[in-house]
Amino acid sequence: MSLSVTPLTDDELDLLDDFLFSDAVSEETLDLIGVHGLLYAVNISPEPIARDEWLSVIFDEQPNWESDAQKAKIEGLLEQLNKEISASLYSDEGVDIPCDLTLEPEEGEEVSDLVIWTQAFMEGVFMREEQWFSGAHEEAAAELLLPFMVVSDLFEEPEFQKMRNDKRIAAAMCAQLPELLIDLYLLFHAPEK
Repeated sequence: MSLSVTPLTDDELDLLDDFLFSDAVSEETLDLIGVHGLLYAVNISPEPIARDEWLSVIFDEQPNWESDAQKAKIEGLLEQLNKEISASLYSDEGVDIPCDLTLEPEEGEEVSDLVIWTQAFMEGVFMREEQWFSGAHEEAAAELLLPFMVVSDLFEEPEFQKMRNDKRIAAAMCAQLPELLIDLYLLFHAPEK
């Protein structure tokens, strides 16, 4: 099976980015980095997640569309990005997280883009949490997800905070994330031997 997908152009990514930051969407709408994180979790999910369901998580509430054409264009770009991510996971040629793999925020930012990415990824995991953490893959999934959980800073358990505050451990976890995405995908989607 070949999953040939045309990647979004820079202009299309800019259009999407501008819309996600516009007044047409709620303040809880994910930014482009967050959308990317969420869609990786959607594509890795052990159970399929319908388009309307992940769109509702991206937007939090229905955007104030200026026209049906705008709605079709933006949702079409999001679907194309979703297919792009699906193809990158399926091809097993490495994946691309669209930000630096560091917990250090850029100047003027409160949190790093990677934290935003992993928080959105975890939001995608929570959409099917029971399926991620059950059955034969429960232990392996929990182990592979640990770095995402630590980097996301969504969990207050002391052991998570201790790992996050250890710069060496945290840096190693950040660096592992692209490889772990492939491992998680194969865990749930590799053919049974």
